[in-house]
Amino acid sequence: MYVITGATGHTGSIAAETLLRAGKKVRVVVRDAGKAKALAAQGAEVVVATLEDEAALTQAMLGAEGVFLLSPPDLGASDFLTERKKLTASLARAAKAAKVAHVVFLSSIGSQHAQGTGPIISTHDAERALAESGLAVTFVRAAYFAENWSGVLQPAQQDGVLPSFIAASRAIPMVATGDIGKTVAEALLDGPRGKRVIELSGPVELSPNDVAAALSRILGRAVKVVEAPLDAVVPTFTSLGASQNIAELFRQMYAGIADGKVAWEGGNAEARRGTTSIEQTLRTLTGKQ
Repeated sequence: MYVITGATGHTGSIAAETLLRAGKKVRVVVRDAGKAKALAAQGAEVVVATLEDEAALTQAMLGAEGVFLLSPPDLGASDFLTERKKLTASLARAAKAAKVAHVVFLSSIGSQHAQGTGPIISTHDAERALAESGLAVTFVRAAYFAENWSGVLQPAQQDGVLPSFIAASRAIPMVATGDIGKTVAEALLDGPRGKRVIELSGPVELSPNDVAAALSRILGRAVKVVEAPLDAVVPTFTSLGASQNIAELFRQMYAGIADGKVAWEGGNAEARRGTTSIEQTLRTLTGKQ
């Protein structure tokens, strides 16, 4: 039996559905059972618990041969890294107490670094806590989410401009969340292999210019990248409701992308590519299939 946390999100839902289609028993841990009706209809067992409830999470993981864990975003956090370090330490304790045979954790590109990567530092801390627990762990280090472009689709559709904090011509690894979910499921089915790191990107590296070109084809109009300076990150994010702390962390992340720190570790990590193109993702986001 496999346990999936965050099962109503983009990644967790795909992981759960992939396992169910493979004929596996799946237990999904959700905050709201109502949002898991589709998974329940497919045969999943639904457990209501929060990641912050260590006792309930331990109980939910009992008997699992594999568990998928993640550290969800919190744009309102006043001290994100400290709060996430506390949470992921609790997740590690719960998994150890439940004697889980194998944990798959959604990590991030750049997680080998302890500083200079903004919110990604939280996944570095999580990797360390899980590794020190003595559990067999697989870290799926995902590239920049292709779905992140959803936040700037409106100006692209209305005005033909694609705002970007990433330099227009800078190609970076990007990946669709559906490919992440499938990779998580595959890693769970593979079973424990000690400490394993999978570095997951999409079919090709992409620049904002490439994203704009794909949008131009989809929308049938010219779309041009408009680069925004790093000094605009904090006021932009706070204007959208993010806390000052979160906004400053994102500025650090974009600076890390610019200077090459937010990058793959390589070495013993397994490089893997998803199959979903940026055009497929953008067609889904824009509703233009």
